[in-house]
Amino acid sequence: MAFLGKTVRLNRLVPQEDGLYLGLTVDHAMARGVMPGLDTIEDTLAKLLAGEPNAITMHKGIADSCFGPYAGKVPLVLKCSTFSPYQPDADVIVADVEEAVRMGADAVSVGCIVGGNNQPEQIRTLSQFSKAAAEVGMPLVTHIYPRGNLIAPEDRMAWKNVLYAARVAAELGIDFIKTNYPGNKADFEKVVRGTPTRVMVAGGAPGGTIESYLQMTRDVIDAGGKGVTYGRFVFQYKNPTALVKTLRKIIHEGYSVKQAQEYLAELEHE
Repeated sequence: MAFLGKTVRLNRLVPQEDGLYLGLTVDHAMARGVMPGLDTIEDTLAKLLAGEPNAITMHKGIADSCFGPYAGKVPLVLKCSTFSPYQPDADVIVADVEEAVRMGADAVSVGCIVGGNNQPEQIRTLSQFSKAAAEVGMPLVTHIYPRGNLIAPEDRMAWKNVLYAARVAAELGIDFIKTNYPGNKADFEKVVRGTPTRVMVAGGAPGGTIESYLQMTRDVIDAGGKGVTYGRFVFQYKNPTALVKTLRKIIHEGYSVKQAQEYLAELEHE
């Protein structure tokens, strides 16, 4: 049974005719520590949301204390699970769909790690969340990665493993899948082709150049991906607002990498 509420929420998350999505995340503190940018969360939110992303993902406490000024202006994705620096291979539930409805969220987000000894528990949790979200017409995002202890670190970006992770999510009825970028457009095309739902990529650890991230974003869209959900490399950039606006140009206006670089340079010199 279809719910009008789900259609309303999806249309707020992806209002453009292109069907593409630029999501931002500030949900890292419990998982990875209070890194630069998250230690000044109110200032960071102001800079990120000035760039007009499609939505932003955060945990309930930060949403409750910091998101009020943006409510109704930018869609909220409530993060409902987390791992930790001490247990990096296991997401645990920390919020539920009922809380998301009460907070006015337009989607819920749940992490899932496959390829490890705890995969059965992880996908059971994701399946249960999928059912709960569907019952109230709430879109579901999963951050699903092949990084369990049974996969060698050097194989965690391999397209076959990324495809497996994405397909697990598709099999469970997830609306938006966020996963690893396997390193090149041709391999990502294989992931998209084998996953009959919306596939997006994560930004990953910082350290690459801005040019490499802009190129990845362009390649994701060209390969048939439905967008990106980025965190650290955006909110730790020297001018987050300008970078978000630039990513919008690539995703929603078809800018080339060269055009995006020129546009970013112009914004930073204003």
